[in-house]
Amino acid sequence: MILILQLLLALSLSLRADGYNWYQVLDCISRSSDLSDLEYINTYYFNKDPVLRFNSTVGEFVGYTELGVKNAERLNKGPEVVQQRAELERYCKPNLKLDYTHILDKAVKPKIRLTSEKHAGEGRPALLMCSAYGFYPPVIDVYWLRDGKKVTGDVVSTEEMANGNWYYQIHSHLEYTPTSGEKISCVVEHDSSKEPIIIDWGGSFTDSDRDKIIIGASGFVLGIILSTAGFLYYKKKSPEFL
Repeated sequence: MILILQLLLALSLSLRADGYNWYQVLDCISRSSDLSDLEYINTYYFNKDPVLRFNSTVGEFVGYTELGVKNAERLNKGPEVVQQRAELERYCKPNLKLDYTHILDKAVKPKIRLTSEKHAGEGRPALLMCSAYGFYPPVIDVYWLRDGKKVTGDVVSTEEMANGNWYYQIHSHLEYTPTSGEKISCVVEHDSSKEPIIIDWGGSFTDSDRDKIIIGASGFVLGIILSTAGFLYYKKKSPEFL
């Protein structure tokens, strides 16, 4: 995972006049939690085009326009280049360590839901959907097992989608023709769990069908109970025959 700490709004210098835009962007980039490859980049832009840049890997200012080249030569001879070299330790490392400690090292386990989107019909396959919600970090692997073997075809999955609150969601669809006695499972692998999370599919009904069956069965049982209660009440109130 590449971590980029970028300050544009808080630590930028913008000058706008007659449609011109001059601003500064500070980047701290690392690909590892120990920050061993940490890189500090300070770039000056004019109308979205880079003019001047300091890169801690290069160790000096580099100009990209005529004005930028002249300023790079001047800054590399003065105290500014020494100050910029110190920003890696002064600015980047403390801030990225905080990000790793409070955000990036945290892992939130996904909530998983396995549902039937479409049941099989005449010449029509069934469709299952496995959804993982509210997980972090975004790297996740969702796949299907059919009788213990990984399904390689008839699967369509979305990319990890940001919820806008640091958490993510993903959805995977499996199209299949039901077979008696088979076992279908959705498997989710994520940093928040040491073991793969396996959810078994327990039926062939859609959610709406299942709800209708449950409501119908409940109504049937309730009807029996009320009928029995009414019969017993009637027997109790009826006069006994000699």
